[in-house]
Amino acid sequence: MDPVGLQLGNKNLWSCLVRLLTKDPEWLNAKMKFFLPNTDLDSRNETLDPEQRVILQLNKLHVQGSDTWQSFIHCVCMQLEVPLDLEVLLLSTFGYDDGFTSQLGAEGKSQPESQLHHGLKRPHQSCGSSPRRKQCKKQQLELAKKYLQLLRTSAQQRYRSQIPGSGQPHAFHQVYVPPILRRATASLDTPEGAIMGDVKVEDGADVSISDLFNTRVNKGPRVTVLLGKAGMGKTTLAHRLCQKWAEGHLNCFQALFLFEFRQLNLITRFLTPSELLFDLYLSPESDHDTVFQYLEKNADQVLLIFDGLDEALQPMGPDGPGPVLTLFSHLCNGTLLPGCRVMATSRPGKLPACLPAEAAMVHMLGFDGPRVEEYVNHFFSAQPSREGALVELQTNGRLRSLCAVPALCQVACLCLHHLLPDHAPGQSVALLPNMTQLYMQMVLALSPPGHLPTSSLLDLGEVALRGLETGKVIFYAKDIAPPLIAFGATHSLLTSFCVCTGPGHQQTGYAFTHLSLQEFLAALHLMASPKVNKDTLTQYVTLHSRWVQRTKARLGLSDHLPTFLAGLASCTCRPFLSHLAQGNEDCVGAKQAAVVQVLKKLATRKLTGPKVVELCHCVDETQEPELASLTAQSLPYQLPFHNFPLTCTDLATLTNILEHREAPIHLDFDGCPLEPHCPEALVGCGQIENLSFKSRKCGDAFAEALSRSLPTMGRLQMLGLAGSKITARGISHLVKALPLCPQLKEVSFRDNQLSDQVVLNIVEVLPHLPRLRKLDLSSNSICVSTLLCLARVAVTCPTVRMLQAREADLIFLLSPPTETTAELQRAPDLQESDGQRKGAQSRSLTLRLQKCQLQVHDAEALIALLQEGPHLEEVDLSGNQLEDEGCRLMAEAASQLHIARKLDLSNNGLSVAGVHCVLRAVSACWTLAELHISLQHKTVIFMFAQEPEEQKGPQERAAFLDSLMLQMPSELPLSSRRMRLTHCGLQEKHLEQLCKALGGSCHLGHLHLDFSGNALGDEGAARLAQLLPGLGALQSLNLSENGLSLDAVLGLVRCFSTLQWLFRLDISFESQHILLRGDKTSSLSECPLEPPSLTRLCATLKDCPGPLELQLSCEFLSDQSLETLLDCLPQLPQLSLLQLSQTGLSPKSPFLLANTLSLCPRVKKVDLRSLHHATLHFRSNEEEEGVCCGFTGCSLSQEHVESLCWLLSKCKDLSQVDLSANLLGDSGLRCLLECLPQVPISGLLDLSHNSISQESALYLLETLPSCPRVREASVNLGSEQSFRIHFSREDQAGKTLRLSECSFRPEHVSRLATGLSKSLQLTELTLTQCCLGQKQLAILLSLVGRPAGLFSLRDSTRHTEKLSFPTLEACALGFKKKRKKERKKVSEDTELRTKIN
Repeated sequence: MDPVGLQLGNKNLWSCLVRLLTKDPEWLNAKMKFFLPNTDLDSRNETLDPEQRVILQLNKLHVQGSDTWQSFIHCVCMQLEVPLDLEVLLLSTFGYDDGFTSQLGAEGKSQPESQLHHGLKRPHQSCGSSPRRKQCKKQQLELAKKYLQLLRTSAQQRYRSQIPGSGQPHAFHQVYVPPILRRATASLDTPEGAIMGDVKVEDGADVSISDLFNTRVNKGPRVTVLLGKAGMGKTTLAHRLCQKWAEGHLNCFQALFLFEFRQLNLITRFLTPSELLFDLYLSPESDHDTVFQYLEKNADQVLLIFDGLDEALQPMGPDGPGPVLTLFSHLCNGTLLPGCRVMATSRPGKLPACLPAEAAMVHMLGFDGPRVEEYVNHFFSAQPSREGALVELQTNGRLRSLCAVPALCQVACLCLHHLLPDHAPGQSVALLPNMTQLYMQMVLALSPPGHLPTSSLLDLGEVALRGLETGKVIFYAKDIAPPLIAFGATHSLLTSFCVCTGPGHQQTGYAFTHLSLQEFLAALHLMASPKVNKDTLTQYVTLHSRWVQRTKARLGLSDHLPTFLAGLASCTCRPFLSHLAQGNEDCVGAKQAAVVQVLKKLATRKLTGPKVVELCHCVDETQEPELASLTAQSLPYQLPFHNFPLTCTDLATLTNILEHREAPIHLDFDGCPLEPHCPEALVGCGQIENLSFKSRKCGDAFAEALSRSLPTMGRLQMLGLAGSKITARGISHLVKALPLCPQLKEVSFRDNQLSDQVVLNIVEVLPHLPRLRKLDLSSNSICVSTLLCLARVAVTCPTVRMLQAREADLIFLLSPPTETTAELQRAPDLQESDGQRKGAQSRSLTLRLQKCQLQVHDAEALIALLQEGPHLEEVDLSGNQLEDEGCRLMAEAASQLHIARKLDLSNNGLSVAGVHCVLRAVSACWTLAELHISLQHKTVIFMFAQEPEEQKGPQERAAFLDSLMLQMPSELPLSSRRMRLTHCGLQEKHLEQLCKALGGSCHLGHLHLDFSGNALGDEGAARLAQLLPGLGALQSLNLSENGLSLDAVLGLVRCFSTLQWLFRLDISFESQHILLRGDKTSSLSECPLEPPSLTRLCATLKDCPGPLELQLSCEFLSDQSLETLLDCLPQLPQLSLLQLSQTGLSPKSPFLLANTLSLCPRVKKVDLRSLHHATLHFRSNEEEEGVCCGFTGCSLSQEHVESLCWLLSKCKDLSQVDLSANLLGDSGLRCLLECLPQVPISGLLDLSHNSISQESALYLLETLPSCPRVREASVNLGSEQSFRIHFSREDQAGKTLRLSECSFRPEHVSRLATGLSKSLQLTELTLTQCCLGQKQLAILLSLVGRPAGLFSLRDSTRHTEKLSFPTLEACALGFKKKRKKERKKVSEDTELRTKIN
């Protein structure tokens, strides 16, 4: 065709296109808004006829370039009813690059206009380029007003009614229902730049759109952060605010600017505020500086909205954050445009540190039930399917929980709009069971009936996946093929907008209508595209933690991708995927199996709370019962969820998984931001045994929803709701629900700031919870009167065993009676009466009201209350303000209250003056076992003995108590009691009053009295010694740490003669330990035992009755002191034991003690060990005679032997001497053996461990003839190192010598023979392991020359390799004469017997 014909052909085709589009101007307007988001549709050319308007709009599309024009032509052919021949011409001529031409007819030609922002932007120079012109204020104001009107008009045009897409209801673009908004009660905290958004939220304080901004605050930067998960409607709300302002509703702001960080991220240079407002949003018609000055002056009436703050978090480079984030930081902190209002939307996660600490936080919590219903009513308004849609939502619980997310609610309504006309009611349960199939049905609904564009879906999914992998959410025409843009526009899968990166730099950007849709299409591509194998697919099946890492600068874009992959792995989705895969069902099945296999592996791992939630979502989407059962059974018994946000959909999914579990489970939600209606998702979850919530976000609405769920949890045993904002309204719902949970064993309402009346309302349910064991109401700030009311509840409720209140703690512990199931199912009133009757018979109550600010009048009320109650196990009123009078009242009431174990009045301001009042008050209480009062330590504790009637029945107990009341005090059964008045600052002046008060207790039992740690001094000790007889028979008296001198201590010793009960006095002077006891011992330790003190001590003890034991201890006792003490011993005839323990003695002390044996005949034993422990035992006249003496480990050597033996020789009845473990050696032993005949020993002499050798053993053999009284001697030079000689009173005719392990050498044989020859009295010699072989024994026997007689020699030697005869016995060797010839043969009268073992 020649050029003219081609031109005419194009003109004809152009005319046909214009005529076609003139028939449907609304459709063309919608496409103009899609491809040219900033085009003004109505403000210009209103006078033109329809055909001219179409030509003008086509010109605007054409000048955008080939990509935009081709995409538009594809939309025309897809959506409009175009004749086939015209469709072929349009696609062949305009649908491809080689057919695109700019040679249009005159009708289609026009000068390309600059693309105006919102149709109103005018060409202008840079803000600072034109010289500033002088203007009057009136002209400046007019310019500013003109710009503000231009700004409002622009917003009005932008938010005019939008045209729905093909097959969509008109309300699809019109419906807006505000989600739940909750304002935080605490300012934003930004430690280390990481803000989690988990702040305190006042539940029930709904925030309307108009309440988001508090205009009364005029100082400092004013920043609002809107936090919400994906799909909660943050972007929609931002545009809603802009629309409301354009309509005149937000009159507090003169100017409003809306920016999206996904577009601002494209800016690579630093911007000024004027460039941000004028170059990137809307430019004034003239004089930018004047307009900006006006905005700066009136900044408090300027609102800047930044959408998608979480998308702005780019990794910080060496120069700091990016240009846009830097500008945003200056705006937030007031360094630029000071006073302006800034609002940012973001997903919960890591937020930048530039946000000020006082920024207001508002949480978007999605839809609750009423809002879902409102949205559906608006969506289906004036449509016959509205009632059907509401019924479907009411019957489909899963779909209803999905609709809590506004984005999913919109998708669900679109699907119902598509399904309801062609399906029977109730089909949504099968067709819309989860989020994945919800999106799948949406794609089907948006597709032409009976035709699913498989290739376009997969290609668009590939674009979506590529964007997720690269972090890209904005696409341009070069990123998407024109047919795909047309496909996305036709099916409402893509949205378009103007991207402005600077003055004159604008282009159209495309994005998926929602991020979740981008993830769904990416999942479709992964599951159905032949380009993706299953190994690549499984790499995308991962679990994302919802805990934000500090090193993670930007939140991920593929949060729902694994969930969609799991949902597409469902068998229900296989036909849909097979159709997309063009019938390749085997490949689809393999991919689905691979996804399920990965989830099975994840289900058996130990996961954190966030990943458990993600896993439950994935498993629930698969609709595989086997996988759900494996996941449920693999969950731990304790399942914690800490510090990450949870939605109603999350809990509903968790509940769905737990339905496949048999074992019980504990759920702990600590610090998790929860939506108010979240507990509704737990309805019917019978696997929950423990349920705990701890969050300031839980309030009345949360409690109301929880009250509806509790009765449906049949296995729930523990309920915890702590740290919330519940008021009386919320508690009232829970109080009504708790009686419907009779299986509850523990309930906690800690730290909920409950009022007094609310706490009283809670405890009213105690009788209606038959199995309850613990009720925790701590940290709720109740008053004293309420506490007394709670004490009355504890007294009257038959199941309460303990009430514990301490500062913030308030806990009821209960012991429910053992009842059968039939009894539990009886009427509550019958149960209560039976329980009270049983409880009155058997229970005992522990009451602990510590640090509760109780005063005297409270004590009176408490006493009156407790007198009517059951037996008390313990009453603890420590840390209150009872003072002297209150303590006295409680002490007087102790006998009436029948306290079984303990009454604690510590830290109640008791004074010294009040001590005797308490003693007098408690004197009549015969069950008192111990009273401990320590004013220094603020201790006042009464301990009681078990009453003997406790094991009796109620009637017998009453009779027993009556009999006790009739008895005289002297007739009461005696028991032991301790009165400990320690560290009370008691002085001598207090003793008389105290002893009078104590005198009343003496007749009730044996008294142990403790006055330690006071300030009695010597005067107090003397005064007390005078008062002691009036206290009766004490068991002990402790006067330690009272500053007593040694004279005062010695004065106490005189009490031995005046007090019949006193038999023992323990005194440790340095540690100030002084104890008078009833057993017969006197102990004086750590005292300066000088001779005068010892003389006075002995003189004092002289008149004490006996027998007497004296124990002394000091660091070192001099020889003079020891001599003085020993000289006084004859003056103490009643003394039975003298002990010096842990007392250093000089080396002379053994001689002083040895000399005592002759000076004091009563001494029967002297034992000195290591010069630190000496003991002297004394005999009575009736005892047998005999003296034992031992000086072990005293470092005695040769030089001490003669002196010691001389002293011992003076003792006429010495039966035993022990000198072991000294330093005698061979020389000392030789000297001792020489002196031995002078010492009259009649028993044992022990010389073991004195470092002796074979020389001493040989000398012992040689010395035996000079010691006629030696009966037996034994020497062991091996490891035993023993050397013992046994004596008899008379001369012994036969002696025995045992030598062991002496290791004799051959040269010793001759000395042995010589000794044997001289020791004629030696009749038996035993050699054990002495290294004498058979040959040496033969030589020994041949050398021994003895007169005729009986002699026995035994060699007991262990088996060795050198000795073949291990045992050699020579018995009955008779030697008649000492002849040289007879040494070589055995006599006829000799019998030699050899035993071979």
